[in-house]
Amino acid sequence: MSDLILIVEDEPKLAALVRDYLRAAGYRSEWLADGREALQRLKTGPMPAAVLLDVMLPGLDGLEVCRAVRAFSDVPILINSARVEELDRLLGLELGADDYVCKPFSPRELVARVKALLRRAQGRLAPATLVPAAGGFAVDEAGQRIVWREQALALTPVEFRLLRQLLQHPGRVFERAQLLDLIHEDFRDVSDRVVDSHIKNIRRKLAALEPAQECIASVYGVGYRLDLG
Repeated sequence: MSDLILIVEDEPKLAALVRDYLRAAGYRSEWLADGREALQRLKTGPMPAAVLLDVMLPGLDGLEVCRAVRAFSDVPILINSARVEELDRLLGLELGADDYVCKPFSPRELVARVKALLRRAQGRLAPATLVPAAGGFAVDEAGQRIVWREQALALTPVEFRLLRQLLQHPGRVFERAQLLDLIHEDFRDVSDRVVDSHIKNIRRKLAALEPAQECIASVYGVGYRLDLG
């Protein structure tokens, strides 16, 4: 995995300080001061391990850069800004940032957050293996994995088939018998209540996501439906 961190910051002294701390932690760094240049660099150059992105930038602000990058890459993005309002932080995260720190920040804390981002990124799937599905989920058919916002669910093969089926038809009610046929492709004679146990496990794993996804609804006396709001 690359150890290059792209710093997008229009304050030269702050950028130099961050570069020094990253170097001490064993990372290489590259510095750009313009949002438009940073976006072009990310589109055309080798992808860094992570991006430290200021919000108030000339050319193109950091939030717009973040939004644009998320259209073609899942590179970890840590936004930093003097704008401390909760709405600004939430907007950054909703646009696809992985983390957000407010100025003034401790360079040591920033490096610690970079390390945490890179640890999480090591478990991500290559984007080429993922097929977008409903509600922001993505399916890795070959790897039998389902991802939500770059968080991979640890699913058994049966759980994978069940959730994939629900994701392919959001809003549709599936009877237990229909889902049972999906679970056991050899049509063995088992109770349709087995489906309930598998759905319970899937719900538990969805609830462990950040933020939790409680999107599988029970339809009394029938079965289940995927509700994505």
